[in-house]
Amino acid sequence: MEIAGQVVVVTGGASGIGRALVERFLRDGARGVVVVDLDEAAARAVAEPWEGRALGLGCDVTDPDGVAAVLAATTDAFGPVDLFCANAGVAIGEDEQTADDVWDLALAVNVRAHVLAARLLVPGWIERGHGYFLSTASAAGLLTQVGSAPYSVSKHAAVAFAEWLSVTYGDRGLRVSCLCPMGVDTPLLNDGFSAQDGRATTAATVVRDAGQVLSADDVAGVVVEGLRAERFLILPHPEVATFEGRRAADHDRWIAGMRRLQAAAGGA
Repeated sequence: MEIAGQVVVVTGGASGIGRALVERFLRDGARGVVVVDLDEAAARAVAEPWEGRALGLGCDVTDPDGVAAVLAATTDAFGPVDLFCANAGVAIGEDEQTADDVWDLALAVNVRAHVLAARLLVPGWIERGHGYFLSTASAAGLLTQVGSAPYSVSKHAAVAFAEWLSVTYGDRGLRVSCLCPMGVDTPLLNDGFSAQDGRATTAATVVRDAGQVLSADDVAGVVVEGLRAERFLILPHPEVATFEGRRAADHDRWIAGMRRLQAAAGGA
């Protein structure tokens, strides 16, 4: 997909990777970009400099009525959605003892919001014969996330759902990509994985130590290239493919290595 002339919705668009995607898509000639965020004022602030080509809306991506309203507003402003970027995410929770409400929030935002958006969009895309779904998952969704069970589990599920969409509808005009970075310099990494007292958690330490922490702008550039090539996996950190290959080749050896990483990071 070439971005020029497309109508795009980006959830979690007021900061981090989402904001970088919004700005890159607009620079690349998107007809209209809708910036969606739980923080409506922040979404409007991102859209404001692009008057006439961007719209900022507040929305809880887990609310069916709210998402439906976003899609209706997008169509009214710019036309039917061509590319939906399910980018909103939360980095919360630690282990199996994490409270149910935290597990529920991680699964609701990181997975079920993707299902909800697809439920609303896919029938129209199939009827039109084209549409593109970009899922922001994580390298944790292909590997695991030391120090955060809810994040790891929910991101695995996000990858699985994106893959299912591609397998099921790929021959009917639906294109799907899954963005799986490691560390990115965003509020999700800098604040989301922090303990309540402000200390970096095991998860944050592991992510920062695992490889280069990229800028959100760098990630947006890789996303544009991946969309152009219509690749399923978009990997801003190419080494993730190597790690995934090692995991598949010898799962027991890979788990043993991850246990050593957990111990080195001071995990339980």
